[in-house]
Amino acid sequence: MHTVVVGTSGVTASDVLAVARGGARVELSPEAVAALAAAREIVDALAAKPEPVYGVSTGFGALATRHISQELRAQLQRNIVRSHAAGMGPRVEREVVRALQFLRLKTVCSGHTGVRPEVAQTMADVLNAGITPVVHEYGSLGCSGDLAPLSHCALTLMGEGDAEGPDGTVRPAGELLAEHGITPVELREKEGLALLNGTDGMLGMLFMALDDLDTLYKSADITAALSLEALLGTDKVLAPELHAIRPHPGQGASAANMLAVLKGSQLTGHHQDDAPRVQDAYSVRCAPQVAGAGRDTLAHARLVAERELASAVDNPVVLPDGRVESNGNFHGAPVAYVLDFLAIAAADLGSIAERRTDRLLDKNRSHGLPPFLADDAGVDSGLMIAQYTQAALVSEMKRLAVPASADSIPSSAMQEDHVSMGWSAARKLRTAVDNLTRIIAVELYAATRAIELREGLTPAPASQAVIEAVRAAGVEGPGPDRFLAPDLAAADAFVRGGGLVAAAEKVTGPLR
Repeated sequence: MHTVVVGTSGVTASDVLAVARGGARVELSPEAVAALAAAREIVDALAAKPEPVYGVSTGFGALATRHISQELRAQLQRNIVRSHAAGMGPRVEREVVRALQFLRLKTVCSGHTGVRPEVAQTMADVLNAGITPVVHEYGSLGCSGDLAPLSHCALTLMGEGDAEGPDGTVRPAGELLAEHGITPVELREKEGLALLNGTDGMLGMLFMALDDLDTLYKSADITAALSLEALLGTDKVLAPELHAIRPHPGQGASAANMLAVLKGSQLTGHHQDDAPRVQDAYSVRCAPQVAGAGRDTLAHARLVAERELASAVDNPVVLPDGRVESNGNFHGAPVAYVLDFLAIAAADLGSIAERRTDRLLDKNRSHGLPPFLADDAGVDSGLMIAQYTQAALVSEMKRLAVPASADSIPSSAMQEDHVSMGWSAARKLRTAVDNLTRIIAVELYAATRAIELREGLTPAPASQAVIEAVRAAGVEGPGPDRFLAPDLAAADAFVRGGGLVAAAEKVTGPLR
């Protein structure tokens, strides 16, 4: 099994995905262990002094003015974990929790948190044992870190609360630790706080969304090309010289992808046939501009994610010169903004895909295709309600595009009076990504059927490869009405699993 080694300088996006989605093992580098020990010496020295130090010998948040005596400090650290593990609602996905655990471990290993090496090793052991803390949907405001979600993870390290074992069964965390020979941690000064104070949940979900959307934007370029073909549109608008004079990188990449898919098609360029057109509708002609803007938003979000991944987010932090300083680096605004930006871009990509689907189904705008792509229109309804489903998904995506990061709600007796809502932005983006996958699947279903109905005209080799692959995946072609839900589910699985991109790239080579 793949192993990710965590040092002091951070990890990569592929490391996050390998641990969260691939179940990769985690090891601490000798460098990280040494940094952990050095930072802990600083915290221990401060803990021995009579002067109060935030997070070491004081309460937290609005209670930071109370100096905590040494005999109560272990209890203080246990209590912050227990009291902050206050999540409610459904469980979040296993991959999200593994990303949360791993990213917190990454920051702990930076040597800026003051956590003992043995605590970090226990965090790695829990990940490697496949023990996944039960984390709930609600509890993070995206400021002072993803507090409740991280607290549920820390609770598992203490052998308390519930967790999911490697077999998928939820059991008491203490039992799971014992079965895997893991000793629960006994937290000392600052350690409880250090385990809770980060943007790890929202960042993990951002990396997974970027991974998913990278595939979905290529998928959308393919389905847009198929729809253009099915509508007998022109590929002249995809010429590189047209996109060179408006040099947005994403636009150029999307146009190049569509052109690669359409190479060799006999369906394009029929504007002057029986129903002459000067130009195609915006949903067809402007596909690269819309998808390209989304691609550029992805690039910006990836830059922010990489910067956050290189950060050590905690409060207070141990600095190289030995100071332990309070700060506001836990505020999730940078990550929250791009999570919202991606939801907006995804909603627009879904919207333009739905408009192309609707055009394929409308006999007045489809340039010779049967109404609703039905076998016997009137007796058959064809894909009428498949488009309804797609429209419902688009409508929800527009609601999900309302930014969470524009909101704030005061907490902690007004000490934490402005929060990022980044966790909420991440949660709704995951729903948006799921919906976008389904929307693209419906366009794929309609466009492939429409191309097959263009008898006597040969589609591009890449288009033909897609049609053959999607039919092999269990999505049936034209014919009388049938139970559509299984076909739509198969199309969704085909897109979601990367089958659409893989089928096209067998002909085009790697798409951009």
